[in-house]
Order: sequence, then C-alpha cells, then structure tokens
Amino acid sequence: MRSDVVKKGSTRAAHRSLFYAMGYSPEDLDKPLIGVVNAFNEIIPGHIHLRTVAEAVKLGVTAAGGTPIEFPAIGVCDGIAMGHIGMKYSLASRELIADSIEAMATAHAFDGLVLIPNCDKIVPGMLMAAARLNIPCVVVSGGPMMAGRYQGRDISVTHMFEAPGLYAAGKLNDEELSKMEQSACPGCGSCSGLFTANTMNCLTEALGMGLPGNGTVPAAQFGSRRIMAKKAGAVAVELVKKEIKARDILTRKAFENAIAVDMGIGGSSNTVLHLTAIAHEAGIELPLELFDEISGKTSYITKLSPGGTHHMQDLNEAGGIPAVMQELSKKGVIHTDALTITGTIADRIKDAVIQRADVIKTVDAPYRDKGGIAILHGNLAPNGGVVKESAVAEDMLVFEGTARVFNSEEAAMDAIIGKQIHNGDVVVIRYEGPKGGPGMREMLNPTAAIAGMGLKVALLTDGRFSGATRGACIGHISPEAMEGGPIAFIEEGDQISLDIPGRKLNVKLSEAVLAERKANWQQPEPKIKTGYLSRYARLVTSANTGAVLK
Repeated sequence: MRSDVVKKGSTRAAHRSLFYAMGYSPEDLDKPLIGVVNAFNEIIPGHIHLRTVAEAVKLGVTAAGGTPIEFPAIGVCDGIAMGHIGMKYSLASRELIADSIEAMATAHAFDGLVLIPNCDKIVPGMLMAAARLNIPCVVVSGGPMMAGRYQGRDISVTHMFEAPGLYAAGKLNDEELSKMEQSACPGCGSCSGLFTANTMNCLTEALGMGLPGNGTVPAAQFGSRRIMAKKAGAVAVELVKKEIKARDILTRKAFENAIAVDMGIGGSSNTVLHLTAIAHEAGIELPLELFDEISGKTSYITKLSPGGTHHMQDLNEAGGIPAVMQELSKKGVIHTDALTITGTIADRIKDAVIQRADVIKTVDAPYRDKGGIAILHGNLAPNGGVVKESAVAEDMLVFEGTARVFNSEEAAMDAIIGKQIHNGDVVVIRYEGPKGGPGMREMLNPTAAIAGMGLKVALLTDGRFSGATRGACIGHISPEAMEGGPIAFIEEGDQISLDIPGRKLNVKLSEAVLAERKANWQQPEPKIKTGYLSRYARLVTSANTGAVLK
C-alpha cells in the first residue's frame, strides 16, 4: 500500500509511535489509510452540516476495512464574499484548496481520499487535487439547500441578489425586503438553484467521481445523505483494494460526458473554467471549441433557476442526473462505457427513468435543440467569451447597444443603482479578469440589480458571473484587459453587437482603429501588490485556459 512508506519497517518506528500517540492501534495501521477531507466551516451554509457527513464517511471507511483520518480544507462563501474585495479570493481559493490537499495527502502517504465539499470553488478544487494526486478518490458532497418560500412561490438567493434592483425601482419596501431575506435560504445546503456549486456537484456524478444523487439529494434529506456518505467511505476502500485511481475515471470520455450534462441541464458558465482546470490536472486539454461542439449536438432538457422556476429538489424528484444522462444518451452524446467509482455509466443509468416530465424534457421535445452554454468569438473576444444561453431572454439573444465602460465592478454598480444605465446600453466591466481583478470576481451584484430594475441591457466582462446570474451576460472575455485584450480598448459610445445563436461578439470598430487604440494603451498598475493575490496575479493564466496557475 502507498501508506507503507509511513508505517512499515524498522526505520518507521518513530512514525508508528506518532500514530499511537493519537490512538491509532497496530491493527489500524495494517489497514488502508483513507484521508477524509472535510471542508466544514461555520461561514458557508453549504458546509455548516459537513461534520455529520464526515462522521458517516468514517463509519463507512471503518466498516469496509479501512482506517479513516480526517483533515480540513478551507472554503469561501461566494454569496457572503460577493460585491467587495472578498470576491477576489473566491476563485483564487480553488488553487489553495488543491495545493493544500496535495500537501496533506503526499506528506502523510494516504492510500485514498474521500473528499467532502459542497460549494463553488471547493468542489473543483478537490477534484483538481484528485486528478493531480492520481490516487483512489471519492467525492461526496453535502447536498443542495431546499428552496425558500415567499408569498406562495419558491424563491432562492437569486431573488435576494435581485431585490436591491427592485428596491431601487420602488417595487419593494423595507418590510417586504426583510421578509424575503428571512425566507429565501431556509437551511443548510448549497444554494437551491442550478448555480455553480450545484452544477459542479451534478457534474461530479457525470464525471464518475461521485455516487448517484451526489448533486441533487437535498441536504435536508438527512438520512439519505448519511447513507450516501457511508457508502462513499466504503467505496474509497474498495477503490484502494482494486487500485482504481482518479485518472482511471477522469478520462477524456468522462469530461465529454460532463460537458454534455452541463449543456443538457443549462449549468453555470463557471463550469467552463472548472472543467478545463480539472482536465488540466489530469493531463487532458479541453479547448473552448469542444464545449461549443458538444453544445451543438446536446438538447437542453431542464430549466432550473435562474433560467426557470424549478430548483434542485425538483430535479432530484424527477430522477436526477442518472435520468438526465439516460435521456441524453439517446442522442449519442454520452459515453456509456466510461468508468465511474462504482462500475460504468451504463450500469448507473440502465434503470433510470424520468419521474417528472415537467422538470426533465425528452430529447425529442426539449426546451432548445442546443445546449445551455455558448462560447462566443469576435474582435472583442478573440480567445472566446462564455454566456449561459439558457438564462437569456429570447429577445436578448441578438442585441446591439451603446458601450458604457467601467474599470471596476464598484464603478458599474454605482452607475446602475444611480440610474445612469438605460435600456439599449451594453455595460462593459473590465480589469476584473484573473490577473486584472485579481481573482476574476463574479459580477452577480450588477447583473442582479439590472434584472431587478427590469433593464434591457447586456453586460460584458473579463471577470465572470455567478451561476445565479441570468440575462445577456457574457463573461470570461479573453484576452482580458490586463493582458491588453480588445476589451481594454473599448470607449464610451462604441457600438457593440451580440449574436448568441451565431456565437459572435464584436465591437463595431475597424482593425485600424483597434490597432491605434492598442498602440496608445498602457497597462495600469496592479490593484493589489502584496500577499497571496499578488502572487496569484503573476502566475494565473487566462480564463480560456481555466485560470490555472503556471
């Protein structure tokens, strides 16, 4: 076993003494050592209950003949970090999570890992670590939050981010705002719509790294979640015995399956960043063109919040990701022979059926014939931009407007709340990319305010958007402004055209004008010059390559 290096032989007597000091017995050391990576903390609603998940995992590991050893991972709550300097640390924390798990797992020679995340950067960070380490790994998440209820309808955190726009427009008073904010998030779990956390937990199933139901069984279904966690612990021990490693599962076929599911359910645009980064750690290249290619042949068959009114609990009732994959397989976009932690995809979906036709449509009668995410190119985004097409209103799929240019999220937000943005505008927020931000902040506050105020505008950024964002919002524009991408040369009053079905994003300027503006451009001073974010900015790559560190 891999762990023999820390527990076998006369030269490891001191090592064994240290294990005995913690209460591990000689019999414990004869078993596989399974690291239980618990991202519990008291600042993320999706993580507040992970102690109970970890305890169940450890029971499963022990019952299967392994020795569980728990250690922590950090996590940032994107919702609480939103709209201020804290959001600069969100994406950057993904690398810290992957690095710290690599350090712990290698330093202590664990035979395998059970990874317990739930929210945005923690799920991909842990999957990146699994791919990098290439040891037996299982992911078991904490589950989605139930939708809140207000005035007889389901609501979620999306509605609360949009509430300030409604409030500014005089459509909500103080009492209504207070009642809504106390109703939107009723308990533990990752926020209840198909936002980034829940999308990534669903794609963990599609990749084969999590058990069926990992992405959809609500956190509130305490018994079901404990049973899943115990099984995850047992599966990790079995993977060690069978010598099935992470990269045996994280193959090109697995990533193509995940992209197809992502397109089929209309997942968060952030998944393009995360799948690319996870694949990078597995030694697999996922060019943006692959996302568009798979989108072109994948039917969009669910319409969950923020693109629709259903939430994760509805998708779970409808049959979850196995039912989605079974249906999508009818179009030939699912590799059913791909390996998972418990057999093949074919084994997993063979008995799956759609239980609620109002939630999961068929490929013969989908919401759209193409997938939920689109990759745009043009003279404004030579290396691509990403939009969640499934959350864009039909009358905004093709749009032309006047550029309103801001060099930070705060400046844009002041203009929006100050009612300086009008129908027909295109809000451009730049210097918020991986290097320029630094940290590529999510722009949920501006997009939500625009939605709440009912404005018919588009929003473009070299930053990114929350999975809760809806509307004509194009992010990940590459190259970013800090690297001298064309978005840096846009000026107030320029005309910008958006054609999502045609996959085009252009500014109506000649090549000569763009070249002249580029020649006169000077890179601004970094916004942050010390600490982790300064180092991150120097090492991080473009959004179109996953914003990985090199």
